[in-house]
Amino acid sequence: MIVKFIPPAEVLPLRSLVLRGGMPQHLGVFDEDEWAETFHLGVIDTRDEQPKSILTAFPKKWQSLTGIGYQLRGMATHPDFQGMGLGAKLVRFLSTYLKEQGADYIWCNARVIAFPFYQKMGFQFLSDAFEIPGVGVHRAMYLLL
Repeated sequence: MIVKFIPPAEVLPLRSLVLRGGMPQHLGVFDEDEWAETFHLGVIDTRDEQPKSILTAFPKKWQSLTGIGYQLRGMATHPDFQGMGLGAKLVRFLSTYLKEQGADYIWCNARVIAFPFYQKMGFQFLSDAFEIPGVGVHRAMYLLL
């Protein structure tokens, strides 16, 4: 399994399956997907060349934090590959890459089910719980680089 930059279309199947309950892929497209500064990462299974874990990141400050921030969005791991450390591998790659690019922090709107994962990766809470309609309860979290 290797981490690499992938085109936007390659994140859509996992986003749909894991984050949108199997809804049609076009409903999982983010406005930010095609921004020039946006990039997508995948952990690719070299046996079938398919991403098994994905994330999207783009430059965006979080309200009260200073410095250069990137939002992590749409992180998902295929159910058959969860618990194997692929998400952690992506976050470590992202952290190293963004630190080299001069970023100061990464932030995300984390689902309740993902709080322990992000905390284990060193993220801290930024907000109280809030509801994203149709998606569920979240809290903003961040990681200083």
